[in-house]
Amino acid sequence: MIDIVHSKSGSSVSIHPFGATIISYKSSGGENLFVSRLSKLDGSKAIRGGIPIVFPIFGPPPKDSGSTMPQHGFARNNMWKVKEGSQHDSDSHAGVTLTLDLADASKGRGGNNIWSESDAKTGATSCQLIFEVKVDNEALSTTMIVQNTGSDAFDFNCLLHTYYAVEGKAAQDPKQCYAKGLQGYSIIDKVRGVSGEICGEDPVDLTAGAVDSVYMAPEGKMAVNVEVGVGGGRTVKMEAFGTIDDKPVPASCVVWNPSAEGAAGMGDFGDDQYQEMICVEPGILGDQPALGPGKKASLTQLIFA
Repeated sequence: MIDIVHSKSGSSVSIHPFGATIISYKSSGGENLFVSRLSKLDGSKAIRGGIPIVFPIFGPPPKDSGSTMPQHGFARNNMWKVKEGSQHDSDSHAGVTLTLDLADASKGRGGNNIWSESDAKTGATSCQLIFEVKVDNEALSTTMIVQNTGSDAFDFNCLLHTYYAVEGKAAQDPKQCYAKGLQGYSIIDKVRGVSGEICGEDPVDLTAGAVDSVYMAPEGKMAVNVEVGVGGGRTVKMEAFGTIDDKPVPASCVVWNPSAEGAAGMGDFGDDQYQEMICVEPGILGDQPALGPGKKASLTQLIFA
């Protein structure tokens, strides 16, 4: 485990090297992240909770693609390395940087896709992933950087799949648990199979049961800014933004909770724990420019707690 403590403020972060998954972020208000009590922490599967990294696909691969890459890609399914000399603690903040080269990603690449080991041997598709983590007295900052180290451009999705802890098992109480600030975003509702609705001014809550919705940014909106109710009268604020080849791209947002039925169907999730969490996940999704050879993309999330 990689433990980062900002001595001046006492805020701390714990990072599991498997998936570079942040599994704890403690601020003056206490723990902010949820990790399932049944989550596997032995590298046998992606960690259920914290902030898993989703790359290069979101969800399963398209049904007609023939790809066997597992859901959400390979970034969360491999051991990352700490960049030498990157761990630090200063008056302003504490932090660390982790990296994953495609050549070192032995799990989760699947077959019949540009990332599979057989296809990637040509060097046409290759990348280095860099994850920068910083914490101070105000916020946790996480930046995922994708460096195209191959000879071909590639398309990708990238999300920071943040699980917020909800106090008092209040996830389905709309006064206590919600995501506010997504008005004007176009909704892809994966539970109902409906898309194109526009989010109104009312906060998004979990009262309808299972929730799995993607909120695509309206034209001209780049950064996403969301207030998340986390029970106990507390809120946290999340801001996220992305770039491809140093040019801003719209940041989308996903809200997810499996509800009782979904929780019962997951072996690494307690049957009752849907009441203790809400996922609010910023990401680079949709029709975005491909990342060209030698170019970088980035996704930054700031959590103010």
